[in-house]
Amino acid sequence: MGYFTNTAKTAVLLALLTALVLWIGQFFGGYTGLAIALVFVLVFNGAMYWWSDKIVLWMYKAKEAPKGHEVIPVVREVAHKAGIPMPKVYLVESATPNAFATGRSPSHSAVAVTSGIMSLLSEEELKGVIAHEVSHIKNRDTLIQTVAGVLAGVISYAASMARWTALFGGFGGRDDNGGAGNLISLLVIGILAPLIALILQLAISRTREYLADASAAKMIHTGKPLASALRKLDSANKSHPMQADSSHAATSSLFIVNPFKRSFLFEMFSTHPPIEKRIARLEKA
Repeated sequence: MGYFTNTAKTAVLLALLTALVLWIGQFFGGYTGLAIALVFVLVFNGAMYWWSDKIVLWMYKAKEAPKGHEVIPVVREVAHKAGIPMPKVYLVESATPNAFATGRSPSHSAVAVTSGIMSLLSEEELKGVIAHEVSHIKNRDTLIQTVAGVLAGVISYAASMARWTALFGGFGGRDDNGGAGNLISLLVIGILAPLIALILQLAISRTREYLADASAAKMIHTGKPLASALRKLDSANKSHPMQADSSHAATSSLFIVNPFKRSFLFEMFSTHPPIEKRIARLEKA
């Protein structure tokens, strides 16, 4: 029941994001703008569908794990339990313990772990983490997150255009008929639209994290190893966060826990649910 609830919630949130993009396109260019917005979304999503995994792995200088690496049998076992093809396994040279999954589908996927995670977790805890990442692949969360990110990016770009148009009196200005109404619409697009897009994107990300946790617990028949791993990972990532620029920070939702330095504002708009809530759910699983 929880799976279908989360899936339905994700579908609604993605639909709202898409509707917001199309509404902005129609506002700027009528039906022509609507068509352009639709094409824009399809092209960008297509590009990210094919190349997002390669981009992310390149960003973190991930290297394919050698055949004898200890994480490979764990990934193979969990992938078999999940009923998906064996993902490629990558290593990221970082003392910050973490993991992420990427790829456009279960047959074109990868799991990456940092060097720091191997020395921190027990074998059972590592299996729980890998089960979480494999669940993301099986549930196609990597594709869903990419689509949500692209839609939010398009909205942010349109919002920037709207702010400049409002600043320089576009769409007829205040004196023409409908000018004041257009100005208000521009301000709504410029200020509220990106905020709404961010909230929807975060809601999608948090929903998929809960779903991956639940799927992982079901896959290995217990949520306790993953709950224990999350405690350790959260503490370690707070103490020794990864160094990141803005492009790296945009990928925080891919990781099992946020790997970057956190602030109060960042916690409010985090791509991950509160760690305490995740642990509480897993311990009941």
